[in-house]
Amino acid sequence: MLFTPDPAVAAAASGPSAPLLSLRNIEKAHRAGSTTTYVLRRITLDVAPGDFVTIMGPSGAGKSTLLSIIGMLDAEFTGEYHFRGHPVHALAHEKRRALAREHIGFVFQQYHLLDELTVAENLSVPLDYRGVGKSERAARVADVLDRFNMVGKKDLYPRQLSGGQQQLVGIARAVIGEPSLILADEPTGNLHSAQAREIMELFARLNAAGTTIIQVTHSDENARYGNRTINLKDGWMDA
Repeated sequence: MLFTPDPAVAAAASGPSAPLLSLRNIEKAHRAGSTTTYVLRRITLDVAPGDFVTIMGPSGAGKSTLLSIIGMLDAEFTGEYHFRGHPVHALAHEKRRALAREHIGFVFQQYHLLDELTVAENLSVPLDYRGVGKSERAARVADVLDRFNMVGKKDLYPRQLSGGQQQLVGIARAVIGEPSLILADEPTGNLHSAQAREIMELFARLNAAGTTIIQVTHSDENARYGNRTINLKDGWMDA
């Protein structure tokens, strides 16, 4: 099998399990003088290990903001957020950032690869942040290159790759640290339909092997790969 199942997910399948993450009455607002504009209102959500959740809604509904809060990139919210038992809403910045680095992988619409680094060097970046030793970094990069059939592209730069290939590198970079959760923000938005299907089928395989995934998308076709859809409108959730 291409991907190794997560033992925590396998254990969850045989009995009750605590949620991977829990949001309780999450709100996000912008204030200008006496005016308050809400981006998110009273979001309450549990995501179990092994879920594949889709967040949908019109532009401006708060989808990307919710993903940023879940990804611990945005701490300016009210309410409670627990991740793997940690009270994210109460953590100091450094502890929150360390928790995210250890457990969360990100896939972006714009790829966010580093242009001056090769494919192999881009894959190594998350491991550098975690302080993984040089020999282990090299071994993990070699393994991921092999698993994603990218060995022949390891010395290429992002500008030498197609959009689909760049997104494949982005996903490989997201999973190289074996995260508990992958967050994907419009991951196929810049790809043509065949490339988009390839990327979504890869997400499906990762999820089947135990990785929890939350994606933001406008695509009904992409949403069908998940097991659950959350709809947002004007910051409110209609699950």
